[in-house]
Order: sequence, then structure tokens, then C-alpha cells
Amino acid sequence: MNRSSTPPGPGNAVSAPREPFDRRLARGIQRVTASALGPYQTAIVRIGFSLTWLLFLLRELPRRHELYGPDSPWAWEMGRQLIAQNDAFTVLMWSDSALWFEIVYALAVLSAVLLLLGWHTRALSVVFMVGVLSLQNRSVFVGDGGDNVVHLAAIYLVLTRCGQVWSLDARRAAREARAAEAGQAPGRDVVGPLLWTVLGGLLLAATYFSDTNGSAWLLVMLWVLWLGQGLWWLVCRYAPGEPRTLLDVLANLTHNAALVVIMAEVCLIYATAGWYKIQGSRWQDGTALYYPLQLDYFSPWPALSDLLASSGVMVMVLTYGTVLIQVAFPFALLNRKAKNVLLVAMMLEHAGIAVLLGLPLFSLAMISADAVFLPTAFLLWLGTRVGRGRDRLLGRPRGALPDQRRTGEEAAPRTLVG
Repeated sequence: MNRSSTPPGPGNAVSAPREPFDRRLARGIQRVTASALGPYQTAIVRIGFSLTWLLFLLRELPRRHELYGPDSPWAWEMGRQLIAQNDAFTVLMWSDSALWFEIVYALAVLSAVLLLLGWHTRALSVVFMVGVLSLQNRSVFVGDGGDNVVHLAAIYLVLTRCGQVWSLDARRAAREARAAEAGQAPGRDVVGPLLWTVLGGLLLAATYFSDTNGSAWLLVMLWVLWLGQGLWWLVCRYAPGEPRTLLDVLANLTHNAALVVIMAEVCLIYATAGWYKIQGSRWQDGTALYYPLQLDYFSPWPALSDLLASSGVMVMVLTYGTVLIQVAFPFALLNRKAKNVLLVAMMLEHAGIAVLLGLPLFSLAMISADAVFLPTAFLLWLGTRVGRGRDRLLGRPRGALPDQRRTGEEAAPRTLVG
């Protein structure tokens, strides 16, 4: 019998015809435009970075005046001259009064708390970004590498829809959806428009003082965000049909692009760090880890540091292992299992840095950045565990679930990072 005429059967498997390229392309475009990918990943990144910044502000609360305020060795006039040269943005250059500094610092703390909870995340992400940029750009010589990661993440979060899950916004949306199903009129949001009106007034003030901080690019970005939010409110209120669908598509595209940029930024950080380490002689001979363990500044637990430094084999393994993980991680993204293994290794590495070198906030910032690659299944499991723990703490019934999970959160589609 001719091979082409052999009927398909258990012993004669016939491969399914490959889907045409145009259909795959259309399905990919549909996926990118119809939904904001990685809702759990962006939520955990939002929580991680807002928590990192909040803990930093609270830790430095007794020393805030020396770090960023009127008692800083980097005086206000020196900061003003530097800002005029590097085109950075900081509202602390509007005035050198102690009262203005206290207001800015308090707003930075408050925005970190509210963004952590996911309360009006679109507006609070803007306030959070302004707080981060204002304090960090005031004294650029304060901090460590984790500050740079928070600095970039604060900008990227503004462009993401990071409040879809695990947020007060998601709870409010779930309540409105249940009210619509029950035939009830949805509650009118008064806080949102009021909040954006206040932000518009502050933006006018920022534009007026822009000649003192040389930050035209950021002001343009803020105006685009503010006008876009106003357009969104008008469309949702008066034209909820196709115009709303078009704005949803644009928001999803912006979110997905920002998510890809965050992922690329993490890969770039590890790739450059790993390849620069390879060029160092101490990393080549496997002794690089020994030297920071001998510095008092990086030895919060001297006995533990001495114990680790006394083992030459362990120092060599950790030194080479650090370089190997950082260089290999961008390539491991091509394989999901390899990516997950190296992701766990990197998070454990940062946990070790937090304990051994006394850099907990730097490690938390890097773990928050790494979280963008966590599998969706793991994040769902983690969210369920946290929800059960919260229910026990608050004395809720065992089967109670958060509002957003009742709306089908557990059935989320696979994403590009999951």
C-alpha cells in the first residue's frame, strides 16, 4: 500500500497540520491588545517596590533631615546647581524650607502605603513616582544599587495596570460587577476625580517651577498621563461603547510594553553585572566574595562572616556561582524550567546578601524586580496561602475568598511570564 494512503491509527500517527502564520500572528495581536498580560506579576512587583520604598523611608525617618532635608551635607544650593546640570526632577527644589521637606516626605510615605494596598493605583503610582524621584534626585550620592532599581521601577509602574488583582481597586471593581449583575446602579466614584483634580493643580505648580529643575521630559509625560486620565473618565461616563474599547486597547498595549521593558531591564542588570565580574581578577580566581566579608561595614554578623570566609571551597563556589547565575539568566528565559531554577537561585542569593552583607533593602528591591518572572501558578498558590492566613488572622470563615478571586481570578489565562 502506498504510504500516502495509509489510514491514521494508533500505530500510524499523523501530525496535525501547522497553523498558518497569519492566524498565529492574528491570535498574538489579539492577545496583546485584548488583555493586560501578567496581572499577578505586575501586582507583586507593585507590592514589592512600594514595600521596599516604604521600609526605607521608615528606617531613615530619624535621619531624613541629614539625608535629604535642610541639614544635608549636600546643601540645597548645591543640589539646585546639580539639578540644573543633569536635568533631573525633584519637587524639593521648589523651596528650601523645612516645612516643605516634611510635606514631601510625608506624602512619599503615604503614597507608598496606598500603592502597596492598591488604592486608586493609577493616581497613586504617579504620586509614588514623584516621591521617589524627588527624594533620590535631591541627594544622588546617598543609597546603594537598590535605589537605582526602585528609581526605574517607579517610572515603569506608572505605565502598567498594576492594580488588577491583589488591590483595593480590584475589590471595588468586583463589588461594582456584582451590583451590575444584581441590577443595581453602580456607586459613583467621587474620590477618583477629586484626586486627579488635585494632581492637576500640583502639575500646574510643577510646570510653573520647571525652570528651576530642568525636567521638561517628565512634565510632558505627566501632562500626557493627566490628560489621558481625563479622557478616560469622559469616555467611561459619556461614551462607554467603541471609544472605551479603543482606550482599553491602548492601555493594554502600554501595559504590555512596560512589562516587557521591566523584564528587559532585569535581564540587562544581571547580564552587565555578570560580564563585568568576569573581567575582574578576583572573580576569575574565585576569591571576590572573601573581601567584603572582611569589612566591618558589610559584616552585621561577624561570626557568620568569619565562618563563611574560613572555607576557601565555599567562597570559591559562591563566587563562581554568582557569576554563572547572572550571566546565564537571560539565556535561561528560553527554557521555563531552567528559568525557574535560576530564579530561585537568584532570590536565595539576594537573601544571603541581605543577611551576610547587611543590605536587606537592596536585596528586597532586587527580589521585587525578579518577581516579574515568577510563574502565574506559583503566584496563585501564594495568593491563596496569604488569603487563608489573613482569614485566620481576621477570624473569617475558612472558605471565604477575596472579592477579586470570586470574579474568576483563579482562572486567569497564561501570560508571557507565567
